[in-house]
Amino acid sequence: MQFDINFVDSCARCGVICTKRGNIHTPAFMPVGTQAVVKAVSSEELLELGAEIILSNTYHLYLRPGDEIISCLGGLHKFMNWHKPILTDSGGFQVYSLSPLRKISEEGVQFRSHLDGSSHFLTPEKAIEIQLNLDSDILMCLDECTPYPSDYDYVKSSLLLTTRWAKRCKDYFLKHKSDDKYIFGIIQGGLYKDLRSQSFEQLQEIDFDGFAVGGLSVGEPDDEKYEIINFITPMMPKEKARYLMGVGDLLDVMIAVEAGFDMFDCVMPTRNARNGTLFTSHGKISIKRTEFKSDPSPLDYNCDCYTCKNYSKAYLRHLFMAREILSMRLNSIHNLHFYQYFFAQMRNAIKNKEFTSFKKHWESIFAKNSTN
Repeated sequence: MQFDINFVDSCARCGVICTKRGNIHTPAFMPVGTQAVVKAVSSEELLELGAEIILSNTYHLYLRPGDEIISCLGGLHKFMNWHKPILTDSGGFQVYSLSPLRKISEEGVQFRSHLDGSSHFLTPEKAIEIQLNLDSDILMCLDECTPYPSDYDYVKSSLLLTTRWAKRCKDYFLKHKSDDKYIFGIIQGGLYKDLRSQSFEQLQEIDFDGFAVGGLSVGEPDDEKYEIINFITPMMPKEKARYLMGVGDLLDVMIAVEAGFDMFDCVMPTRNARNGTLFTSHGKISIKRTEFKSDPSPLDYNCDCYTCKNYSKAYLRHLFMAREILSMRLNSIHNLHFYQYFFAQMRNAIKNKEFTSFKKHWESIFAKNSTN
């Protein structure tokens, strides 16, 4: 994978990942299109919002409509009319979240579908096969995500299994891939620093195009999460992309970017939008608050998204309270636009060696939010 780092500000870095379907400017935020759609938003709208890469999910697309069907229809990009890069999560996190419905063994994961209860067996090789059928640009290894809290012996056993699965994923990938596809290994180890180190060292021996950190934002305290972020980042190769999986809280993002991470994904902007929480240049607001009932002003005067250019807070509140479908769409468009804007501003701050002041500015805004 060609990854050019163009600017650095202390450990924060700004670069470009080059793929055949387009360049990805980092630090990058990947909207989550779990089932071949970013909820309530079309692919054309995502393009207009500035997204350069999205994330889709192996587990969900395997179950519905099926990876072989998507392959027969020309691949995931054609299927959803998104022609820029796609990263696919292997399904490991979904297996973690379905713990009552699954059984893990050396060979893989036996699980029951959350849709109809049917039984399935996902091996590391199958996870890569599905992603290749989807025609993903960046593939993720199958891993076991350990819950919080977990004891040391369990986490160690789990990461060793994840390493063995990673080797099988890489072997299958090399046998069946085309030259324009890339694979990332996932560092596990919970909150145990020695296990995180061990996981990374083992994955580095296998060698991947990029490295991801998984198993964070699963309920652990923030200070422990930040400690792991700052501990593991210096070990990761500077010349390869670093991906912090499932982390989208913007305070967390800034701490991770400050440490040297490049890629992020999260459902936070769209999930919050559907619940009426909107991100603005003055912090988060809840659109259902009574004070907005007759407010003719836009959501954010500093925002040039479609929602802010055309609709008032009063109208957005009305749609939300009336449970109109348009509420989800307009709110999602705004939040996704805000995230792309935030990441663009963060990249500019790194280029201008102003990341520290950028971080302090937004920390003060979020702090005001927490006291409201």
